[in-house]
Amino acid sequence: MSYTQIAQMELFNALKGINSEADLNEFKDLVAHFFAMKAQRAIDDLWDNGTINEDTINQWGSEHMPQLTNDQ
Repeated sequence: MSYTQIAQMELFNALKGINSEADLNEFKDLVAHFFAMKAQRAIDDLWDNGTINEDTINQWGSEHMPQLTNDQ
């Protein structure tokens, strides 16, 4: 059994305990926090190995980003 399959079973079992909108919102917050922490660790690794640095971040801040409209 793969880790993905095990994770799916664990999630399914956890979902059985959600009995209200408040429980659902708390569960969604926990999942969001899990993925935010994974992203932060990945960013920290990129910083630590020199892939990104302060110059990279400053460059990102000066890049042109198209403005979204309400139609998009």
